Amino acid sequence: MNIEKIHPGKSLEDVHSTVDTTKRFGFFRSLFAFLGPAYLVSVGYMDPGNWATDIAGGSGFGYKLVWVLLMSNLIAILLQSLCARLGIVRGRDLAQASKENYPNIINIPLYILAEIAIAATDLAEVLGLAIGLNLLFGLPLLAGVSIAVLDSLLLLLIISYGIRKMEAFIFSLVFIISTSFFIEIFFANPDPVDVLQGFIPSLPNDPLALYIAIGIIGATIMPHNLYLHSALVQTRKITPTDEGKRKALRFNTIDSAIALNIAFLVNASILVMAGAVFFKNGYFEITEIQDAHGLLAPLLGNSLAPKLFAIALIASGQCSTITGTLAGQIVMEGYLNLRITPWLRRLITRLLAVIPAFLVIYFKGENQTGELIILSQVILSLQLGFAVIPLIHFVSDKEKMGKFAIGIWTKAAAWISATIIVGLNAKLLLNEISMLIENSGENKWLVFITVIPIVLGAAVLLFYIIIQPFVAKRKYRLKGPHKEYLPLDFGLQDQFKRIAITVDFSSHDQQTISQSLTSGGKDAAYFLIHVVESAGALMLEKDISDLETNKDFQNLKYYADSLIEKGYDVQFELGYGKPAKEIPKLVKKFEADLLVMGEHGHRGLKDMIFGETINAVRHKINIPLLAVK
Repeated sequence: MNIEKIHPGKSLEDVHSTVDTTKRFGFFRSLFAFLGPAYLVSVGYMDPGNWATDIAGGSGFGYKLVWVLLMSNLIAILLQSLCARLGIVRGRDLAQASKENYPNIINIPLYILAEIAIAATDLAEVLGLAIGLNLLFGLPLLAGVSIAVLDSLLLLLIISYGIRKMEAFIFSLVFIISTSFFIEIFFANPDPVDVLQGFIPSLPNDPLALYIAIGIIGATIMPHNLYLHSALVQTRKITPTDEGKRKALRFNTIDSAIALNIAFLVNASILVMAGAVFFKNGYFEITEIQDAHGLLAPLLGNSLAPKLFAIALIASGQCSTITGTLAGQIVMEGYLNLRITPWLRRLITRLLAVIPAFLVIYFKGENQTGELIILSQVILSLQLGFAVIPLIHFVSDKEKMGKFAIGIWTKAAAWISATIIVGLNAKLLLNEISMLIENSGENKWLVFITVIPIVLGAAVLLFYIIIQPFVAKRKYRLKGPHKEYLPLDFGLQDQFKRIAITVDFSSHDQQTISQSLTSGGKDAAYFLIHVVESAGALMLEKDISDLETNKDFQNLKYYADSLIEKGYDVQFELGYGKPAKEIPKLVKKFEADLLVMGEHGHRGLKDMIFGETINAVRHKINIPLLAVK
C-alpha cells in the first residue's frame, strides 16, 4: 500500500486553539470570545491598495462606482463565511485543502499565484507606509520604502504576546482609520441623494471605469484573505460536536458581517470623499494618494483633514503588514509543508515588494506610485478565481463536509460571485491584450510568444480546477464505492535489517537512537551518521582536520562503542558539507532499508529553516524515513 499524502500539521500551530470558547455562557460573552479573526481579515479591505482604487474611482466617476464597493463587500462576506466553514468543519485552511485535493502539478502553480498575490498586497502596503511618512513628516519616498523593510519585523513582536493581543492591536488601528474617514466625510459634506444614486448598478462607457472597477474588486476580495480567514478561525478552541461547530459558524458569520461592513463604510467614505472633493471640483484624474492629500486642505478649507488622511494611511499599512505575514506563512506551510520563522518569511515577502517599489520610484519618479498601487490591485483580482473556485468546491463536498456542506442557494450565490469575478477579469484581460498588440507595432510577435502562452496556461489551470471535482466524482461512481482503496494487504513485513541513524550530539539523540533500536532489535545492523557543516568542511570535505571535526569524530565513536558494548552491530561515518546531500549518499553506501532522523535539525542560525534537511533527504532516498520528534 502506497500512501502519497500525510495528514497536515495544524494551521498556524503556535496559536492554534489558544482561545477557549467552550466555557463561555450567554450570547454576548460567547460572541466576544469569537470576535477577532474577521477584524484581522478586514484590514486587508482597507489597506493602501483600496485607497488608491477608491480615490481613482471617486475622482474619475464621482459616486457611480459605489455599487461596485457594495457588491464586492457582499461577495466578500459570502466568501469569508465559506472560509470560516472550511476551517471550522474540516480543520483545514485553504492551502492545506488544496494540497490534499490536487496533484503537485496543479498545486505548484496555485502556490506561485498565491505568493504573487501576497507580494502584490505587500507592494501596496510598502508604498502606503512610504507615502504616509512623506505626507506627515516630509520623508522622501525612497527612504520610506527602505524603512518599510524593517517596520514589519518590529510589528511581528506583537504576535509573540498571543493572538488576542494582536487582535486588540489591529482593532485599535481599524478604529483610527474608520474615525479619520468618518470625520473626513463630515468635512466633505456630500449630497446624500447623489450618493444613493451611486448604489444603482451602472458602468460608465469608459475602459478606465472597468479597469478601476476590477481594481476595486481585487482590493476588496483579496486572494490571500481567503487563505488567512480559513486558518484564523482555528485559533478558537471549540466543542468538537455538531452543535459546537454550528455555534462557531454562527458567531464567525456575525464576526465577518460586523468587521467587513466596517471595512465597507471606510472604503465608501474614501470613494465618496474623493467624489465630493475632487470630482465635483473638476479634478478627474487623481490617481496619486499624494495629490489627494495635497488638495484636501485647499478644497475643504480645513488643515486637520490632510493630517487625519496621512495618519489613517500609515495605520492601514501597518495593519496589513501583520496579516500579510500570517497569510504568507499559511500558504507556504499549506502548499509546501515548509515552515520558516515568521521574521524570515516576512523579510522575504517584503523584499519582493520593496524591490519593484524602489525601482519604479528611482527610475520613473514619485508621481508613478498611484498607478503602481492600482496595478497591484488588478493583479490581485486576476488571481481571485484560482482561490475562490477551489474554496467553493471544498465547502460543497458532502463527503468531507457532511451535513455542513453548503446548500443549493449558498452554492448558487457563490458560483454567481465567481462568475462575475472571472468574467470581469476575462474582459479586462482581453481588452489589455488587444491594446498591447495594437501598440506593439512590429514587435507583436513578442506578445504572442510571451503574454499569450502565459494567459493560455492560466486558462487551462482555471479550467482544470473548475471541472476536476466533477470528473473525480464521476470516476469515483464508475469505479464503485471505495474501490480505489481496497483490497488492503495487512500481512506483516520482515523487521528492518539495516538501519541508518543521523545524530547531532544533542539531547534529542537519545530518543532518535532508542526509536531506531526498537525498529530493528539486536538482529539489525546500525549505521550512525553525522555531517560536519563547518565552513572548512564545506570547502575541504574529507581533507579537513579541525577541532570541530575531531570532536565530532570522537563523539560519534563514543556512541558506536556504547552500543557495541550492549551487543548491537554498529558502524559509523562522518559526512562533510551539506547534510541534505551527504546523508542520502551515505545511506545508499550502507544499503540501508530504513533511515531514522531527529526533527531537531541544525544548531544556531540554521534553525531558521525548520525541517529543510528532512524534506530534502526524503526526496533523494527510496526507503522509508522515520522522523523522530
